[in-house]
Parts: sequence; structure tokens; C-alpha cells
Amino acid sequence: MATASGGISEDGGVHRAVDLVVPVKTLDRAKTRLFGAADGGVGDRHAHSALVLALAADTVSAATAAEGVGRVLVVSSDPDVAATLGALGVEVAPEGPEPGLNAALRHGARLLRASNPDGVVGALQADLPALRPAELAAALAGAAGRRAFCPDRQGTGTTLLLSAPGGDLAPRFGVGSAQAHAGDAVTLLGPWPSLRCDVDTAEDLVMARNLGLGRRTATVLGVSCAPCAS
Repeated sequence: MATASGGISEDGGVHRAVDLVVPVKTLDRAKTRLFGAADGGVGDRHAHSALVLALAADTVSAATAAEGVGRVLVVSSDPDVAATLGALGVEVAPEGPEPGLNAALRHGARLLRASNPDGVVGALQADLPALRPAELAAALAGAAGRRAFCPDRQGTGTTLLLSAPGGDLAPRFGVGSAQAHAGDAVTLLGPWPSLRCDVDTAEDLVMARNLGLGRRTATVLGVSCAPCAS
């Protein structure tokens, strides 16, 4: 399995901008294992939706600030997601006819490819509330134009997947996605804890808080974000 841990291109060349797809489920279906995390276990659906939306907004805000990122396209059929994330200046498109995360990513990649067929497209998970733009930028640089992915902190999932220039995104998200992506992609390993800290559970949320949450997530949880991610 090939790995990369750097921040400069192997050939010393200039890195092309990466166009990212960020998929977000409808708020009533997203992050069910976090239900109750926003309100001390009460389980209010409005509080849960606010948390999920904040996670995505902090992720997208960090992505747009990262060097090496071109377009950011959010794929979601939720009107609240579209309104909130669209207000951050990113593109938003509804999901395509085929259901599921990988289908949403393929749909988004096709939309981005329509205007940039030879470019690099990537999939960034929408649950990275501690994401630092510099860490995302370093991972993009480390890929150096190769098909590559960044595993989550447990090493089993995937937080970032990148195509080769003009290549298929070919997402294989789901249980064991890191192993699935490692079959034909370089594994990106570096000092990027915020990029690897996706949030699916209350424990993950504690880990992200220790790194420093984005302002929106911190506000929803009623905690300090210091050091703030965004």
C-alpha cells in the first residue's frame, strides 16, 4: 500500500486546484448516532438538526479557506442545508435519482467534471467540525495529483478521497472504506488530526472539541471553541 505524508509535490510542480464534493443527507436522516448530543440527551429533533447543520457548515467553511481548493459543491436535497451552506458562497445541487452516499458523490463529481473534465475532483465528508484549512491544504499537496485518500482517526473509514486528474472519483464509502480505497489509491498520512476527526458518535464529538471546534458547532453545543477551528 503506497503512502504519502508530505506537503510538496514529488516532482516539485505546481498543484492544480481540487474541486470538492461535500454530501449532506437530509437533516432528519443524518447522524442518528448523535441524537441527543446537542441537548444533553433530551433528543429534540430541532436541536439535532441544528447540530448536523453546524457540523457541515464548519466543514464547508474550512474547505473554502484551504489553499488548493477550487470549487466546493454541496450535494443535498434538504432545503435548510441548501440555504445555509449556499449562503457561505458554495454551489449546491440536489441529489440525483440514485440513492445513497456513493451515488451522491458520483453525481456531484459528474457535475464538476462537466466544466473541468481534466481536473481533480474530491469527496470531503461533511462531519469535520474541527477541520483546519492548513491541514486540508497539506493533504491535497501530499496527493501530488495522484488518486489518494485520507483515512479517519480509527483507520477504517475515509474522510477525503481524491481522483487523479481527469480520473474517476470511484467512491467506495461505507464500512471498511479505507481498505476499499487503499486498493487503488495512495494513503495520505500526515499530522492532520482535524482532517481525520470525523464525527459520528458522542465520543467523536469530544475528540473534535479537544482539537477545537468550529464556531458554529461550538455555538450549538454552548461551549467554547478555543482554539477555534473556523
